[in-house]
Amino acid sequence: MSDPTSHDQFARNAERVADDERDIQAKIDREEPSFAKGKGEAPPQTGARPYPVPPFPPQHQAKPGVEAKLDPQPMYDAPYWKGSEKLKDKVALITGADSGIGRAVAVLFAREGADVAIAYLDEHEDAEETRRAVEKEGRRAITIAGDVADPAFAEAAVKQTLDQLGKLDILVNNAAFQEHVEDFEQLTEEHFDRTIKTNVYGYFHMAKAAVPHLKPGSAIVMTGSVTGLLGNKDLLDYSMTKGAIHAFTRSLGTHLLKKGIRVNAVAPGPVWTPLNPADKDAEKASKFGSATEMKRPAQPEEIAPAYVFLASPQCSSFITGEVLPIIGGYSGG
Repeated sequence: MSDPTSHDQFARNAERVADDERDIQAKIDREEPSFAKGKGEAPPQTGARPYPVPPFPPQHQAKPGVEAKLDPQPMYDAPYWKGSEKLKDKVALITGADSGIGRAVAVLFAREGADVAIAYLDEHEDAEETRRAVEKEGRRAITIAGDVADPAFAEAAVKQTLDQLGKLDILVNNAAFQEHVEDFEQLTEEHFDRTIKTNVYGYFHMAKAAVPHLKPGSAIVMTGSVTGLLGNKDLLDYSMTKGAIHAFTRSLGTHLLKKGIRVNAVAPGPVWTPLNPADKDAEKASKFGSATEMKRPAQPEEIAPAYVFLASPQCSSFITGEVLPIIGGYSGG
């Protein structure tokens, strides 16, 4: 037979525990406003130099977006990065290299000793700035305008790279189309098709054209996205294509291993590039990236080192088929 005294004791103990829990809760509640909302606290700065924090000036651009018009200007030159010949005498073909992540990758590749073919859509001013930045690093650069969704352009871009730079060691698939919808009914077949053609077919066409010319030790690096890992309620088609890129990376990495070609992807979170003010309205663009744990978007120079790491046979010779998220921290919600 159970002892009623012990039951009473358990109940009293439980009440004391509940009181203790409420005391702990009350203490946190008192401190919560200043702690959780960051009142009086600057967002964390964890880099080699300070990075800008939203709100930015409201701004919106027509597609595909022009880096020269962004305010603040994206930080891509990574002044504290010292080259150490990780890509000495390599040749890289980078799509979407006129601006954003692509430009930052081109600069660091050049600083590591690579010549760069800069493929882009029609942002001629931005592409020329990237070319100047690569040449400032003492390496050769060429610019190639065209649509990666066109298989004939993919073949032509690879051929021009081979003809003018002599070989091809690294392909960076980075070009992208992104346009949000707030209602599913807004997502037309034309819109859906454009996203898939650029983000999936474009990656396929470029890889198909490049692979026959890649030697053992070569690398393909894809640009995925956090949206391909977590989804995004307003970027239905874009998120789907980024998930496809991650799967393509894993599959192609295994498929090409017998040829000695490594294939990996970088999956960034929000990055301050023309892609976003050319998608979001001006007010939303001004707050872009503020929901991350770091309270800001990444700057392109913070993402580019991952591409160097995955492209270099010195750094990642035993890595293929991987997707590397760079998203500014994780939150439990």
